[in-house]
Amino acid sequence: MTTQAVDEAMLAMREIFPETPLQLNEHLSRRFGADVWLKREDLSPVRSYKIRGAFNFFRKTIADGGDDRVFVCASAGNHAQGFAFVCRHFKVHGVVFMPVTTPQQKIDKTRMFGGEYITIRLVGDIFDQCYAAARAHVEEIDGAMVPPFDHADIIEGQATVAAEIRAQLPEGVTPDLVIMPVGGGGLSSGMTGYLARDLPDEAFLMVEPAGAPSLKRSLEAGQAVTLSKVDNFVDGAAVARIGDLNFEALKRFSPAQVMAVPENAICVTITEMLNIEGVVLEPAGALSLTALAALDPETVRGKTIVAIVSGGNFDFERLPDVKERAMRYAGLKKYFILRLAQRPGALRDFLNLLGPDDDIARFEYLKKSARNFGSILIGIETRRPENFADLLQRFEEAGLGYQDITENEILANLII
Repeated sequence: MTTQAVDEAMLAMREIFPETPLQLNEHLSRRFGADVWLKREDLSPVRSYKIRGAFNFFRKTIADGGDDRVFVCASAGNHAQGFAFVCRHFKVHGVVFMPVTTPQQKIDKTRMFGGEYITIRLVGDIFDQCYAAARAHVEEIDGAMVPPFDHADIIEGQATVAAEIRAQLPEGVTPDLVIMPVGGGGLSSGMTGYLARDLPDEAFLMVEPAGAPSLKRSLEAGQAVTLSKVDNFVDGAAVARIGDLNFEALKRFSPAQVMAVPENAICVTITEMLNIEGVVLEPAGALSLTALAALDPETVRGKTIVAIVSGGNFDFERLPDVKERAMRYAGLKKYFILRLAQRPGALRDFLNLLGPDDDIARFEYLKKSARNFGSILIGIETRRPENFADLLQRFEEAGLGYQDITENEILANLII
């Protein structure tokens, strides 16, 4: 990948969509005492940067005489939507393989972007089965597989995000820190490669979900590794293995330059950006801003920061879960199993322990654990996190048997 090739890709991209804005965000700048610029990839036609790599792949393949081939991809997310949009633009046929479990909203959006030029095939319950079917189909028809990140043309296309940033920053302004989300590594390998001549390696911070830290683990091991388990909550970045080409481009970085942020912290960012800025972000789109909030405030004060915001395909049916996770992470909601005496007035005595800012959000009788006691599942919301310390002290003083299960993943998944 050369700077000239990326600049040419950026110019070619203007035939399909205008540059996404680079915005100085007043709210975040005041909050962190810094100049915080947001590169709004959530405002691309498919609400993510994925359209860039797909466009560049198609552009180069067609230029090499591949316009008569069928293009194929396997994806249930932003890559599929970018792929479909580009198929329609170039008027070439494409096949999108998606798991059977893909939400209907994502299927419908992909079909809307591709129109008559794409066929959607639902195969397998998990992505690996879907991907294997796509690979088999490519071999059967001698098609062109369009990977989501592990290809030189994809990396070159994603690097156009950096090319636009360089052109959009005011004259004389150089970022002190560039924060990028990481899934398979297409964006981060492209951007760090393009900006290498302008910025030192220390100026880059890459961000992964804590449940899928494939780049961080690979850098620690000194080679690309495959995670045995992945949390799919951040579905746009939950990748079990960093791309091979991408790891080669990123292996010079320290593991300390990759931050793994908790999924529930990401939910705090989603709700804050929606409520304060009116910006709709999917979990992957909130990665960079979540990392910014996790940094030591003194290390960012007075700095110029560019954060990539990419992924605005949020299914609002997930909003109750996102709000729930955000409140738990912020310490504003907890769940307990209470051992409550089976006698008249026991519930009233418990209610008298609650403070003026405490509210019962869930109350469920589970079972009698003994003749004289019963188990109660209770969810409590409050206005300030420190209220729970006072409440638990009152529990202790009253001799109330309880177990805090807020962070107990097994119990929470079973009964919450």
